Amino acid sequence: MAGIFGTDGVRARVNTGAMTAEAIVRLALASGRWFIDNNPEGRTGRPLVVIGKDTRVSGYMVEAALVAGFTSIGMDCRLLGPMPTPGVAYLTMSLRAHLGVMISASHNPFADNGIKLFGPDGYKLADGIEEGISDLAAGSIELSAPAELGRAARMLDSVGRYVEFAKSTLPSEARFDGLKVVVDCANGAAYRTAPDTLRDLGADVTVMANDPDGFNINDGCGAVHPEALAARVVESGADIGIALDGDADRLILVDEAGAVIDGDQVLACLASAMQAAGTLTGGGIVGTMMTNGGIEPFLDRLGLVLHRTRVGDRYVLEAMRDHGINLGGESSGHILMTSLSSSGDGLIAALQMLRLLARDDRPASRLFHAFTPKCQKMENLPGFERAILDLPAVVDGLAGIESDLAGRGRILVRASGTENLLRVMVEADDEALVDSTIREIILLIEKEAKNI
Repeated sequence: MAGIFGTDGVRARVNTGAMTAEAIVRLALASGRWFIDNNPEGRTGRPLVVIGKDTRVSGYMVEAALVAGFTSIGMDCRLLGPMPTPGVAYLTMSLRAHLGVMISASHNPFADNGIKLFGPDGYKLADGIEEGISDLAAGSIELSAPAELGRAARMLDSVGRYVEFAKSTLPSEARFDGLKVVVDCANGAAYRTAPDTLRDLGADVTVMANDPDGFNINDGCGAVHPEALAARVVESGADIGIALDGDADRLILVDEAGAVIDGDQVLACLASAMQAAGTLTGGGIVGTMMTNGGIEPFLDRLGLVLHRTRVGDRYVLEAMRDHGINLGGESSGHILMTSLSSSGDGLIAALQMLRLLARDDRPASRLFHAFTPKCQKMENLPGFERAILDLPAVVDGLAGIESDLAGRGRILVRASGTENLLRVMVEADDEALVDSTIREIILLIEKEAKNI
């Protein structure tokens, strides 16, 4: 994507590139100017931006730089404090703001940070808007007159508002009394919202990783590290484990036996339930090129279609809109239910899954492993540049490897949109074939990288 934006907003190591104070002020100036000048939803009154953040120590610096930029352009700021990304999306709409901002690097370690922008409709920005902001950031930006400077104020009830919204996505009679739940908050943005919501609904809640110190976000915990959660679920005899990531837009579940339930299984369960309830639209769901191929026979039996997109929840959402579909997501746990929320929401997805569990006599180990997955493995290769994938020898080599699989499997090799690494995925029915193919791809990339 051209300009200053990546696949999920702006992200970098703190005090480098787009995450220096100067660059952040510039981004606030440009995005504020664009929304004041264009005002796509026709908002009246003083221009307003709502700003949330996760629990990284750098969030203080990023928040201050954003406030400096937005107030100098003439926008009032409402500071939400630690708040899940979907909570920012919701409050952007609820407060009739011109713009919403989430300060987070999602599942990345504390040394990284990022900025995600939401329009007044609560959805992430379209490519054209991001391009317009990038163009403004590269030029001279008109500031406000002294009398028109914006003001900033902290919003003290933001957590409570989001908790009430999350609960409102369930029928009013829904309760989780008798369910024993372990929730891993990743020492991130949901460290208050997730436990509060689950307890309000009657669940017996054990909480993990809810003591953020600015440095321990995603550190051996959360959706990208569900091992500790699995151990705690088994140890405590819980019915289910819920793992969120640093900004709580991902969901990974763990059943009562400690087995991980990824985003593909969540999609399958929700698709079946929504179709049975008559609430699934568009005749299918949207996944990505990473979505496990084992889901397709399951969907076929339901008469549903899987639409695949590029990796990234923004591309999933675009396809959902194109096909009139209200359910989509990624293997990593981004689950989008646009009839309930404008943004991927780990907590809301968890509530829908808990409702299924509460209404069924079967344990999670039987209920939530909806299909038999194909063997799929992924390796991350840090330190390799995206340009390696454009080398003719690599392009030809990967094409040859895929041809050799001859329908027995598939490969996906891509540069991460959020980290400096390449991701290698291989899927096949045979584990030995998966392992040998991954080794072949890695050797190819390492060999050709030496020739650069």
